[in-house]
Parts: sequence; structure tokens; C-alpha cells
Amino acid sequence: MSLEFPIRCVSAFACLLLAGCQLPPPDQNPTVRRAQSANGGSLYAGAGELNVPIRASAINDVARMLAGMEAYGGQDSFAAVRDSSAWPYHQQQMDALWRRHDLGRGQKIRAWAAQEIGDLQRSRALFYPFSGPDFLFANDLFPSAETHILCGLEPAEPLPDLRTLSPGEVALGLSGLRNALSSITQAGYFVTKDMRNDLQSTRFRGTLPVLLAFLARTGAVVESVDIVALDGLGNPVLVGTSGGSAPGLMIRFRNGFGGLKRLFYFRQDLSNGSTRPGGPFLTFVAKQGYPPALVKSASYLMHDSGFSNIRNYLLRSTSGLIQDPSGVPYRDLVAAGLSLNLYGNYQNTLGIFSQQQPDLAAAYQNGRHPVQSVDFGFGYLYYPSTTSILVARRR
Repeated sequence: MSLEFPIRCVSAFACLLLAGCQLPPPDQNPTVRRAQSANGGSLYAGAGELNVPIRASAINDVARMLAGMEAYGGQDSFAAVRDSSAWPYHQQQMDALWRRHDLGRGQKIRAWAAQEIGDLQRSRALFYPFSGPDFLFANDLFPSAETHILCGLEPAEPLPDLRTLSPGEVALGLSGLRNALSSITQAGYFVTKDMRNDLQSTRFRGTLPVLLAFLARTGAVVESVDIVALDGLGNPVLVGTSGGSAPGLMIRFRNGFGGLKRLFYFRQDLSNGSTRPGGPFLTFVAKQGYPPALVKSASYLMHDSGFSNIRNYLLRSTSGLIQDPSGVPYRDLVAAGLSLNLYGNYQNTLGIFSQQQPDLAAAYQNGRHPVQSVDFGFGYLYYPSTTSILVARRR
């Protein structure tokens, strides 16, 4: 059976819908039309005349196939993959990866978040800078968010035309995907260099396969995927590609019988030279209602003056901040006058980093802020005994 990926192509009318001051409400779907040009809005590298209106069940089957799950609804677009000799192993390994995260960490994180950050969870959006394709922790901590905004330096590339891939190429792509997911399901964060090697060495490149697999495994039904960019006013517009990396992705999905949600991933350099106050990216984030932010395993970049713009945005323009010590320095959270709650136990950092925070260590001991224990790992020091979480709110 041929391997066919139906493509979602959107007319100029849909671009106008997206170019307003706000995105259309989640349940307001843009009109789906034939693309005006090859690759216009297509997630299919080299799609050309293969652009057709999407069938939501088929794109959801892409996500489920990548996640090692059976087809949904009885119509299998990837029977050839699921009948291959590589499929049972892929399915078994993906099941094991998911159990490792959900039983070892995910269920505990969701319980903690419902109790400790329930007020922040009521926000309609979440901003997760330095995330890469980590929808996993975003969903665990903010399962009710209607809009998730993720970003990183990892590319957002179109998927290949799966009909052109040999069984060996499909098997290699699925293997690379499993390798990319293994570190985050075990340690709780991506090893960026390893992830790039795992994905870029196969035909399943970039962040899209990871995002689709996470969505399927968290129970989402994927409705559509569009290539988007931000205009000068911070409005998302639908764009095409020439087969290379896309500036960003917008994935629409549903959880259960709920309304339509959106996951944005942008390839965004957050250093001062590329992310400026009032620039398109931060303007787009602010238009979502100044959402709370999540920062985890962020390489201590915001401890450097070259990332002061994103640091100051998080301090001044978010309703709250959930982070590990690799995010905004503790001293800056205190100087900004934010209310702080501490969780776990600060144990410095990994040896590859030099940014120690003795003032944070003292804060865990002197009673300046409420301190509670946690029973799960979070961030670089991912054992519960060495996990440190800071929750900051506006007074």
C-alpha cells in the first residue's frame, strides 16, 4: 500500500484570518483550499501538485504512527509501515519510553501542578522559551492551556513524502525518533547535540516528528499542521517553504471532546541580537494575554548579559514563572519583587556549568520563602533529592 501524507493547504483568505491582531478563536478553522503555488503552506517537502485538502484522520494517523500507536478510527494510512518487520519493535520501545516517563515522573508532576500552580494553570496560554520540542512537560504542567508557545534553535522542517522512502529509510527514521525521545523520557530534558544528530541523520528531521509523537502519546487528536512565520507586528501568517527549514509551525489539536487547541513552535534565537523588546516574537507572546512561562534545562543562558531581553521579559511581562535554577537567576527574581515559593532542594548544578547560586542555596535554608519537598525530578539534576523548582508570581 502506498504511504500517503495528505497536506493542508490554505488560501490567501486564511492568511488574512491569521494576520489580525489576535489569532482566530481556537474553534474557528480557516478555510482549506488548494495551494496557490508549490509548497505553499505545505508540510510535505517537494509536494508540488500533491497538495490536497487535509483529512484530519490522516494527519492524526501520521502522529500515531510516529508514536508507535495503532491507527485511529479504522482507516490506516500507514498499513505498509505497520506491517513491516520494524513496526513491532518500534511500538514496543515507544510504549516503554512512555511508561518510563508517565509512571516515573509525569503522573507526579501533574498532581503537583494541580495542587501548587492551579492559579497559573487557569491561564489560556503558556510560554515555554528554550523548550525545543518539549511538549511533554508543557502538557504535564499546563494541560488546560489552549495555546502553547514553544521555541528553540532546532529546525522545523517539512516531513518527507513517505511514499518515496524505502522500508530501510522508514526504520532508520523511527530509530532516530526513539533515540531523540529517550533522553527526555529518562532524564527529563533533551540533549540538544544528540537530538540534532539523531534526527538530522535520518529523513525524519527537525522538531515536527517529536511534537507529533508527543501529541499522540498525550491523548491529543491532531487536526492540522501549518507552516507559519511572524510578520513585523507579531502576527502569525501562513507561508510556504522551498523544501528547507520552516520558520515555525502551528499544530491544531483536540484533547478528548474539548475545543480546538494550538501548539506553536518557532525556530527562534533568544539572544539579544535576535529577540528584542517590541520585536515580532515577544509581541506575539504578549498578544496571548501575557501568559505564565515555563523554563527548564535552559543552559543558564539568562545568567548572561547577552540574554537580558528575554530575561527582562519574563520578569516584567508574565503572570508567573515556573523554572529550575537554569532559568532566570534567583537574585533577579528577588530584585523584581516577585513572590517566590521554593520546592525540592538546591544542589548547585551540573559540572559542565559554572553558574552557582549561593544566594539560592541560602534561601532554601533561611526560611525567606516557603519551601516544600517534591517527589519527582525536574531539570538538570533530575533526581527528586536534587531537584529545585522556583515558582514566581506577581504580588
